[in-house]
Order: sequence, then C-alpha cells, then structure tokens
Amino acid sequence: MKKDIVVPEVKDVHVAVVREKNDEGELIWNVYLINKQDEVLENVLVSSSGYKTDSQGNKQNSSTLRHFLKDVPAKSAKKIEPIIEDVFGLNNEYFITYFSSAGMAEKQFVFVPDSILEKNFIDVPFVGSKGVMI
Repeated sequence: MKKDIVVPEVKDVHVAVVREKNDEGELIWNVYLINKQDEVLENVLVSSSGYKTDSQGNKQNSSTLRHFLKDVPAKSAKKIEPIIEDVFGLNNEYFITYFSSAGMAEKQFVFVPDSILEKNFIDVPFVGSKGVMI
C-alpha cells in the first residue's frame, strides 16, 4: 500500500548554478549537485527542465534532459550540466532521485525566474566558485 512506503527526508543535498571560467577564459554557467552528507549518493538520476506561463496563459518550455551521475561521493560536488543565461527567465527544475542507506530518496529543486543573479551568490561548497544554491 502507498501508506507503507517510506520515502526518507532529503537533507544536506543541494543543487547550485555556478559561474566559472572555461579553458578559453570565457565565463560559463554550470549546474552542480552538492552532497554535504557523510555518505555516498548511489545511482543518482537527474531530470532537468525549464517552464513558464506568462500573464496571457502562453506556455514556454525547454527540453527535458535526463542525466545518470552514477555515484556522488560524500562531501563533494558533481557537475550535472551546463546552462545558458537564456533560460534564467524560466523556472529551472531539477528532480533528483538516488539511493542511500536510508533507501530511495527524491527531491525537486526549482530556481524561480530571475533568481540566478550575482546578488544571490554564495560560496558553493566543494566547487570553489560562487553561485546560487538551493
């Protein structure tokens, strides 16, 4: 039965959008999964998409991308994907599913439109750059 399924609470797992320099010295944006837990996240699946509905009811959607990150070690970060500034005006959703000692866990992270701004930057753990983290 549905009531018998226990989904553990997700703690110390975050998604961050980070501005970095690439090999050519150009500023680019990357999305990272941050694991602040003391254990490995196993078989990590990430589904990412962007969406928005304007005041006239017109819908705008980006492609849905799926990533298999395999394992994310304890106290580390792993790059999910690059992201372009053109989609910062959308709700950027990252749905994370993984296994840990507590069982299968899942969590949805959403960067609301225009939240990826320099005024919201923090030092992102395990990445060594500044960015916006949920």
